[in-house]
Amino acid sequence: MEKKYFTCAEVAQIYGVKVSTVWSWIRNGKLGCITISNRYRIREQDLNKFDLDSNNND
Repeated sequence: MEKKYFTCAEVAQIYGVKVSTVWSWIRNGKLGCITISNRYRIREQDLNKFDLDSNNND
């Protein structure tokens, strides 16, 4: 099973926001992530959870 990891830049592009917004989501606990070599990587499951949480808060 291949695991999919997204960079902050990729997530920013998906949502049409700046990378700094993605960093803010991570720092505020809205978007889960892991760190690899001191860089944020967002797992596909974290992105799916973020989508669900965002839709429930509308």
